[in-house]
Amino acid sequence: MSAVDPRILFPHFYGNPTIRALATACRWTISGRLGGLGPDGEDPGHKAPIDVRHLIEGCNSGCRHVGPLRGAFALDETCLLSLDELTTALPNAANTAYYLQAQTDGVVVVDVEPGCPQAVIADLLRLPGIVYSELSMSGRGFHLVVPMPQNLYNFPVAAGKRALREEHGWYEILLDHWCTFTRAPIPDHIAHHVAALTTSAQFTTVEELYADLAAKARQTTGASAVAVSTDESMPDIPHATKLIEQTLAGDRQELNNPERFDHDLSRWEFSVLARLYHRLRTVQRTYESFGLVYSAGDTAWLLYRAALDVIPSRPKHTQTRNGRPFLLDRAAALIAEREADWSRPHARR
Repeated sequence: MSAVDPRILFPHFYGNPTIRALATACRWTISGRLGGLGPDGEDPGHKAPIDVRHLIEGCNSGCRHVGPLRGAFALDETCLLSLDELTTALPNAANTAYYLQAQTDGVVVVDVEPGCPQAVIADLLRLPGIVYSELSMSGRGFHLVVPMPQNLYNFPVAAGKRALREEHGWYEILLDHWCTFTRAPIPDHIAHHVAALTTSAQFTTVEELYADLAAKARQTTGASAVAVSTDESMPDIPHATKLIEQTLAGDRQELNNPERFDHDLSRWEFSVLARLYHRLRTVQRTYESFGLVYSAGDTAWLLYRAALDVIPSRPKHTQTRNGRPFLLDRAAALIAEREADWSRPHARR
Protein backbone atom coordinates (compact mmCIF):
# COMPACT_ATOMS: atom_id res chain seq x y z
CA MET A 1 0.00 0.00 0.00
CA SER A 2 1.46 3.34 -1.03
CA ALA A 3 2.02 5.90 1.68
CA VAL A 4 -0.20 8.95 1.90
CA ASP A 5 1.47 12.09 3.16
CA PRO A 6 0.05 12.59 6.68
CA ARG A 7 0.70 16.32 6.35
CA ILE A 8 -2.07 16.37 3.78
CA LEU A 9 -4.36 14.11 5.81
CA PHE A 10 -3.88 16.07 9.07
CA PRO A 11 -3.14 19.72 8.20
CA HIS A 12 -4.77 20.76 11.51
CA PHE A 13 -1.94 19.01 13.34
CA TYR A 14 1.12 19.38 11.12
CA GLY A 15 0.41 23.00 10.26
CA ASN A 16 -0.20 24.07 13.84
CA PRO A 17 2.44 26.61 15.02
CA THR A 18 2.78 25.04 18.47
CA ILE A 19 3.19 21.53 17.07
CA ARG A 20 5.78 22.89 14.66
CA ALA A 21 7.65 24.42 17.61
CA LEU A 22 7.67 21.04 19.38
CA ALA A 23 8.51 19.15 16.19
CA THR A 24 12.26 19.70 16.41
CA ALA A 25 12.58 18.07 19.83
CA CYS A 26 13.85 14.50 19.60
CA ARG A 27 11.01 13.16 21.75
CA TRP A 28 8.61 11.75 19.15
CA THR A 29 7.55 8.19 18.48
CA ILE A 30 4.34 6.19 18.02
CA SER A 31 2.23 4.37 20.57
CA GLY A 32 1.89 0.67 19.84
CA ARG A 33 1.04 -2.64 21.45
CA LEU A 34 4.16 -4.39 22.63
CA GLY A 35 4.41 -8.01 21.59
CA GLY A 36 6.41 -9.10 24.63
CA LEU A 37 8.19 -7.89 27.70
CA GLY A 38 9.96 -4.59 27.10
CA PRO A 39 13.23 -3.51 28.71
CA ASP A 40 11.34 -2.23 31.74
CA GLY A 41 9.31 -5.41 32.14
CA GLU A 42 6.10 -4.22 30.51
CA ASP A 43 3.29 -6.77 30.38
CA PRO A 44 2.68 -8.51 27.05
CA GLY A 45 0.08 -6.63 25.06
CA HIS A 46 0.78 -3.44 26.95
CA LYS A 47 0.21 -0.38 24.77
CA ALA A 48 3.03 2.10 25.20
CA PRO A 49 5.39 4.46 23.35
CA ILE A 50 7.81 2.31 21.42
CA ASP A 51 11.52 2.45 20.65
CA VAL A 52 10.96 3.76 17.15
CA ARG A 53 14.63 3.68 16.15
CA HIS A 54 14.73 -0.03 16.96
CA LEU A 55 11.59 -0.52 14.86
CA ILE A 56 12.97 1.39 11.88
CA GLU A 57 16.34 -0.34 11.99
CA GLY A 58 14.60 -3.70 11.99
CA CYS A 59 12.36 -2.76 9.08
CA ASN A 60 15.33 -1.44 7.10
CA SER A 61 17.00 -4.82 7.53
CA GLY A 62 13.88 -6.64 6.35
CA CYS A 63 12.36 -7.05 9.83
CA ARG A 64 14.09 -10.42 10.10
CA HIS A 65 15.90 -9.78 13.35
CA VAL A 66 13.99 -7.00 15.03
CA GLY A 67 11.95 -9.26 17.33
CA PRO A 68 8.90 -7.90 19.17
CA LEU A 69 8.32 -4.20 19.55
CA ARG A 70 10.01 -2.80 22.61
CA GLY A 71 9.12 0.19 24.72
CA ALA A 72 11.07 3.43 24.56
CA PHE A 73 13.56 3.30 27.44
CA ALA A 74 15.22 6.69 26.86
CA LEU A 75 13.75 10.11 26.18
CA ASP A 76 16.23 11.19 23.53
CA GLU A 77 17.70 10.16 20.18
CA THR A 78 18.55 6.74 21.63
CA CYS A 79 14.95 5.69 20.99
CA LEU A 80 13.11 8.70 19.60
CA LEU A 81 13.00 11.03 16.58
CA SER A 82 11.98 14.53 15.63
CA LEU A 83 8.45 14.79 14.26
CA ASP A 84 9.64 15.31 10.69
CA GLU A 85 11.91 12.25 10.91
CA LEU A 86 9.04 10.21 12.31
CA THR A 87 6.64 11.39 9.61
CA THR A 88 9.09 10.51 6.84
CA ALA A 89 9.98 7.11 8.31
CA LEU A 90 6.45 5.98 9.23
CA PRO A 91 3.96 7.96 7.14
CA ASN A 92 1.16 5.43 7.71
CA ALA A 93 1.42 5.46 11.52
CA ALA A 94 -1.93 5.55 13.29
CA ASN A 95 -0.79 8.15 15.82
CA THR A 96 2.16 10.13 17.09
CA ALA A 97 3.39 10.12 20.69
CA TYR A 98 5.38 12.92 22.29
CA TYR A 99 7.13 13.13 25.64
CA LEU A 100 6.04 16.48 27.00
CA GLN A 101 8.39 18.39 29.29
CA ALA A 102 6.38 21.45 30.24
CA GLN A 103 9.23 23.40 31.78
CA THR A 104 11.22 23.02 28.56
CA ASP A 105 8.39 23.13 26.04
CA GLY A 106 6.43 26.02 27.54
CA VAL A 107 3.09 24.22 27.21
CA VAL A 108 1.00 21.69 29.13
CA VAL A 109 -1.68 19.28 27.94
CA VAL A 110 -5.15 19.11 29.46
CA ASP A 111 -6.21 15.49 28.90
CA VAL A 112 -9.99 15.18 29.15
CA GLU A 113 -11.38 11.71 29.86
CA PRO A 114 -14.24 10.17 27.85
CA GLY A 115 -16.33 9.94 31.03
CA CYS A 116 -16.03 13.62 31.88
CA PRO A 117 -19.48 15.28 32.29
CA GLN A 118 -20.56 17.31 29.29
CA ALA A 119 -20.83 20.53 31.29
CA VAL A 120 -17.25 20.16 32.49
CA ILE A 121 -16.06 19.33 28.97
CA ALA A 122 -17.74 22.50 27.71
CA ASP A 123 -15.96 24.56 30.37
CA LEU A 124 -12.58 23.07 29.49
CA LEU A 125 -13.09 23.57 25.75
CA ARG A 126 -13.72 27.26 26.51
CA LEU A 127 -10.38 27.77 28.23
CA PRO A 128 -8.71 30.85 26.75
CA GLY A 129 -5.38 30.39 25.05
CA ILE A 130 -5.86 26.86 23.68
CA VAL A 131 -3.16 26.55 21.01
CA TYR A 132 -4.02 23.07 19.75
CA SER A 133 -6.96 20.72 20.31
CA GLU A 134 -8.04 17.29 19.11
CA LEU A 135 -10.17 14.26 19.87
CA SER A 136 -8.63 11.49 21.95
CA MET A 137 -8.29 7.89 20.73
CA SER A 138 -11.74 6.97 22.02
CA GLY A 139 -13.34 9.81 20.04
CA ARG A 140 -15.08 10.91 23.25
CA GLY A 141 -12.21 12.60 25.08
CA PHE A 142 -10.07 15.59 24.20
CA HIS A 143 -6.46 16.77 24.24
CA LEU A 144 -5.98 20.50 24.75
CA VAL A 145 -2.55 22.09 24.49
CA VAL A 146 -2.31 25.35 26.41
CA PRO A 147 0.55 27.66 27.48
CA MET A 148 2.36 26.68 30.67
CA PRO A 149 0.53 28.39 33.55
CA GLN A 150 2.27 31.54 34.73
CA ASN A 151 1.68 30.44 38.32
CA LEU A 152 3.38 27.06 37.83
CA TYR A 153 6.11 27.76 40.39
CA ASN A 154 3.69 29.07 42.99
CA PHE A 155 3.02 25.39 43.76
CA PRO A 156 6.44 23.70 43.94
CA VAL A 157 5.07 20.29 44.95
CA ALA A 158 2.69 20.29 41.98
CA ALA A 159 5.35 21.66 39.60
CA GLY A 160 7.51 18.62 40.39
CA LYS A 161 4.82 16.10 39.45
CA ARG A 162 4.33 14.29 36.17
CA ALA A 163 0.60 15.03 36.06
CA LEU A 164 -2.17 16.57 38.16
CA ARG A 165 -5.37 14.55 38.11
CA GLU A 166 -8.82 15.89 38.92
CA GLU A 167 -10.32 14.15 41.97
CA HIS A 168 -13.03 12.33 39.96
CA GLY A 169 -10.57 11.35 37.23
CA TRP A 170 -12.43 13.52 34.71
CA TYR A 171 -9.31 15.26 33.40
CA GLU A 172 -5.65 15.81 34.20
CA ILE A 173 -2.95 18.31 33.40
CA LEU A 174 0.13 16.63 31.93
CA LEU A 175 3.43 18.27 32.89
CA ASP A 176 6.18 15.68 32.37
CA HIS A 177 4.42 12.87 30.57
CA TRP A 178 3.77 10.97 27.35
CA CYS A 179 0.97 12.34 25.15
CA THR A 180 -0.49 10.33 22.29
CA PHE A 181 -1.76 12.63 19.57
CA THR A 182 -4.49 11.27 17.31
CA ARG A 183 -4.29 14.35 15.03
CA ALA A 184 -8.10 14.21 14.70
CA PRO A 185 -9.64 17.70 14.91
CA ILE A 186 -12.63 18.40 17.11
CA PRO A 187 -15.78 18.21 14.93
CA ASP A 188 -17.35 21.49 13.89
CA HIS A 189 -20.66 20.75 15.61
CA ILE A 190 -18.90 20.47 18.98
CA ALA A 191 -16.87 23.62 18.40
CA HIS A 192 -19.98 25.55 17.34
CA HIS A 193 -21.96 24.32 20.36
CA VAL A 194 -19.23 25.41 22.77
CA ALA A 195 -18.83 28.78 21.05
CA ALA A 196 -22.56 29.46 21.40
CA LEU A 197 -22.64 28.91 25.19
CA THR A 198 -23.45 32.00 27.23
CA THR A 199 -23.14 30.61 30.76
CA SER A 200 -20.06 31.42 32.83
CA ALA A 201 -17.29 28.82 32.74
CA GLN A 202 -15.90 27.39 35.97
CA PHE A 203 -12.34 28.39 35.02
CA THR A 204 -11.68 31.60 33.16
CA THR A 205 -7.91 31.07 32.78
CA VAL A 206 -5.45 28.20 32.57
CA GLU A 207 -3.92 29.56 35.77
CA GLU A 208 -7.22 29.08 37.63
CA LEU A 209 -7.50 25.49 36.37
CA TYR A 210 -3.92 24.71 37.36
CA ALA A 211 -4.27 26.33 40.80
CA ASP A 212 -7.40 24.29 41.50
CA LEU A 213 -5.50 21.02 40.97
CA ALA A 214 -2.10 22.17 42.20
CA ALA A 215 -3.42 23.32 45.57
CA LYS A 216 -4.61 19.75 46.22
CA ALA A 217 -1.34 18.08 45.20
CA ARG A 218 -0.11 15.71 47.88
CA GLN A 219 2.59 17.24 50.03
CA THR A 220 5.76 15.24 50.48
CA THR A 221 6.16 13.98 54.03
CA GLY A 222 9.02 12.62 56.09
CA ALA A 223 7.48 9.17 55.73
CA SER A 224 7.81 9.31 51.94
CA ALA A 225 11.37 10.62 52.20
CA VAL A 226 12.56 7.56 54.12
CA ALA A 227 11.41 5.37 51.22
CA VAL A 228 14.66 6.47 49.55
CA SER A 229 17.66 5.17 51.47
CA THR A 230 21.01 6.94 51.21
CA ASP A 231 24.46 5.95 52.39
CA GLU A 232 26.09 7.99 55.14
CA SER A 233 28.52 9.40 52.59
CA MET A 234 28.23 9.76 48.83
CA PRO A 235 28.86 6.37 47.18
CA ASP A 236 31.03 5.81 44.12
CA ILE A 237 28.51 6.69 41.41
CA PRO A 238 29.52 6.13 37.75
CA HIS A 239 30.17 9.43 35.93
CA ALA A 240 29.01 11.43 38.97
CA THR A 241 31.08 14.51 38.13
CA LYS A 242 29.84 14.62 34.55
CA LEU A 243 26.23 14.07 35.63
CA ILE A 244 26.39 16.98 38.06
CA GLU A 245 28.17 19.24 35.58
CA GLN A 246 25.62 18.54 32.86
CA THR A 247 22.73 19.02 35.28
CA LEU A 248 24.09 22.46 36.17
CA ALA A 249 24.86 23.39 32.57
CA GLY A 250 21.40 24.85 31.94
CA ASP A 251 20.21 28.39 32.52
CA ARG A 252 20.96 29.39 36.12
CA GLN A 253 18.72 32.44 35.90
CA GLU A 254 15.57 30.33 35.85
CA LEU A 255 16.61 28.81 39.19
CA ASN A 256 17.65 31.96 41.04
CA ASN A 257 14.34 33.66 41.64
CA PRO A 258 13.00 33.33 45.21
CA GLU A 259 10.77 36.34 44.51
CA ARG A 260 8.37 33.96 42.76
CA PHE A 261 7.63 32.48 46.18
CA ASP A 262 7.46 35.73 48.17
CA HIS A 263 10.91 34.82 49.51
CA ASP A 264 9.57 31.65 51.17
CA LEU A 265 12.93 29.89 50.93
CA SER A 266 11.61 26.43 51.78
CA ARG A 267 9.16 26.50 48.88
CA TRP A 268 11.76 28.01 46.58
CA GLU A 269 14.34 25.36 47.48
CA PHE A 270 11.92 22.55 46.75
CA SER A 271 11.14 24.13 43.39
CA VAL A 272 14.88 24.31 42.59
CA LEU A 273 15.25 20.64 43.53
CA ALA A 274 12.34 19.77 41.22
CA ARG A 275 13.90 21.59 38.27
CA LEU A 276 17.34 20.12 38.90
CA TYR A 277 15.79 16.66 39.18
CA HIS A 278 14.15 17.11 35.78
CA ARG A 279 17.53 18.02 34.27
CA LEU A 280 19.39 15.26 36.11
CA ARG A 281 17.02 12.52 34.97
CA THR A 282 17.33 13.71 31.37
CA VAL A 283 21.11 13.37 31.61
CA GLN A 284 20.96 10.05 33.48
CA ARG A 285 18.81 8.45 30.82
CA THR A 286 21.60 8.86 28.29
CA TYR A 287 23.97 6.89 30.51
CA GLU A 288 21.26 4.36 31.38
CA SER A 289 20.79 3.64 27.69
CA PHE A 290 24.30 2.12 27.78
CA GLY A 291 23.37 -0.23 30.59
CA LEU A 292 24.29 1.82 33.67
CA VAL A 293 21.87 1.70 36.59
CA TYR A 294 21.34 4.48 39.12
CA SER A 295 19.45 3.74 42.32
CA ALA A 296 17.11 6.25 43.93
CA GLY A 297 19.78 6.75 46.59
CA ASP A 298 22.40 7.51 43.91
CA THR A 299 20.05 10.02 42.32
CA ALA A 300 19.38 11.66 45.69
CA TRP A 301 23.11 12.17 46.27
CA LEU A 302 23.64 13.58 42.76
CA LEU A 303 20.67 15.91 43.16
CA TYR A 304 21.91 17.03 46.57
CA ARG A 305 25.40 17.80 45.27
CA ALA A 306 23.98 19.77 42.34
CA ALA A 307 21.67 21.70 44.66
CA LEU A 308 24.58 22.74 46.89
CA ASP A 309 26.00 24.58 43.89
CA VAL A 310 22.78 26.55 43.35
CA ILE A 311 21.08 27.01 46.73
CA PRO A 312 22.84 29.42 49.12
CA SER A 313 23.65 28.00 52.53
CA ARG A 314 21.44 28.97 55.45
CA PRO A 315 21.33 27.83 59.08
CA LYS A 316 18.54 25.32 58.47
CA HIS A 317 20.83 23.36 56.17
CA THR A 318 23.00 22.37 59.13
CA GLN A 319 20.08 20.44 60.59
CA THR A 320 19.43 16.77 59.86
CA ARG A 321 16.25 15.00 58.83
CA ASN A 322 15.92 11.21 58.96
CA GLY A 323 19.59 11.01 59.91
CA ARG A 324 20.97 12.90 56.91
CA PRO A 325 21.64 16.53 55.88
CA PHE A 326 18.50 18.60 55.49
CA LEU A 327 18.84 19.20 51.74
CA LEU A 328 19.75 15.57 51.07
CA ASP A 329 16.55 14.55 52.83
CA ARG A 330 14.58 17.07 50.77
CA ALA A 331 16.13 15.59 47.63
CA ALA A 332 15.15 12.09 48.79
CA ALA A 333 11.61 13.33 49.50
CA LEU A 334 11.28 14.73 45.99
CA ILE A 335 12.54 11.50 44.42
CA ALA A 336 10.14 9.42 46.52
CA GLU A 337 7.32 11.65 45.31
CA ARG A 338 8.30 11.33 41.67
CA GLU A 339 8.77 7.56 41.86
CA ALA A 340 5.32 7.24 43.43
CA ASP A 341 3.91 9.20 40.51
CA TRP A 342 5.70 6.96 38.00
CA SER A 343 4.37 3.79 39.59
CA ARG A 344 0.79 5.01 39.76
CA PRO A 345 -1.22 3.51 36.85
CA HIS A 346 -2.73 5.94 34.36
CA ALA A 347 -5.83 5.22 32.32
CA ARG A 348 -5.22 4.54 28.64
CA ARG A 349 -7.60 6.05 26.14
